Amino acid sequence: MAVTGSLRSERVDAAEAPPPAPEPPGPSRGAAAVVAVSVAAIVGLSLWYLAQPQPLLIQGEADATRIDVAARVDGRVGKRPLARGDNVAAGQLLVEIDNPQLLTKLRETEAAKQVALADLARIEVGTRSEVVAQRKAAVASSEANLTLAQQNYDRTKRLSERDFASVQRLDEATATLDVAKRSAQQAKLAYDEAVAGYTPEERAVAKAAVVKAEAAIETLRAQVAELAVKAPVAAQVYQLGIELGEYVSPGVALLSLVDLSDVWLRFDMREDLVKGLKVADRFAVKIPALGDKPVMVEVRTIATRGEYAGWRATRATGDFDLRTFEVRAYPVEKVPLLRPGMSAYADWTRVR
Repeated sequence: MAVTGSLRSERVDAAEAPPPAPEPPGPSRGAAAVVAVSVAAIVGLSLWYLAQPQPLLIQGEADATRIDVAARVDGRVGKRPLARGDNVAAGQLLVEIDNPQLLTKLRETEAAKQVALADLARIEVGTRSEVVAQRKAAVASSEANLTLAQQNYDRTKRLSERDFASVQRLDEATATLDVAKRSAQQAKLAYDEAVAGYTPEERAVAKAAVVKAEAAIETLRAQVAELAVKAPVAAQVYQLGIELGEYVSPGVALLSLVDLSDVWLRFDMREDLVKGLKVADRFAVKIPALGDKPVMVEVRTIATRGEYAGWRATRATGDFDLRTFEVRAYPVEKVPLLRPGMSAYADWTRVR
């Protein structure tokens, strides 16, 4: 009986016990669908991006007209009143060279011109009257000597015919007479020359000497003027290669100027990229130094360069090496802050 009561008690406890907790439900179908759509979208966007053509960026550099100023004479740098970055006007003094030897040579040449002018004036005036009188007196003296030599010869000849004078004395008298005749003739020619004055050829030589001296002076003055090296155009000092007291030689660059009013963009491009590009074409570029400011430029020059682009092998692919072309493009509108050396780039896929 006790056992039966115990079984009944267990049944009552089992009937009163709470039902077991249900198992947690699995993932919902809606969340799975969202994940699937997201994955599909990512894959689709990736495929679309990979299928899109990649942009082809070309990079260039701003450049400007550069003027290398060199000396035409040698000497030492005496003055250099400029620094790098200074703006200069056309005709402004850049460098002053000291060359005392050149200045001395100029003064010497000027003195030589005065000598040539004095000689020309002497020839233009003609022979002095005193010289003419002197030559005339010499003619009279030579004629007197000739008369005396003639008389002595005649006397000696008569005595020689009578055997009162030796043959030797006759020979001496003959020689003296010949010398007197030559002297008289020479004196007469000198007198005629003094009376006639200088010949046209002598006047021309004197005039040519003056012209030669003037030409030498002009040459030296031009060299002296080159001692002051001046700016050929309005520009900005880009580089300085000299110091005060430094010796400079002709042809050696003293400094470099850059003309900021003539700035362009230079692109070195493969020949397949310039296909169809022509002068006067326009395209937009961006300049990082100016905050990626877009600038419209116009092509002015397309010129081949000497070197080859090394981006493609000749024999490995069966193609040819492509040459490099220099393309110069000028801003359509002036960009005040654009300076040489700034980088520029353009999306060539949009341009072409």
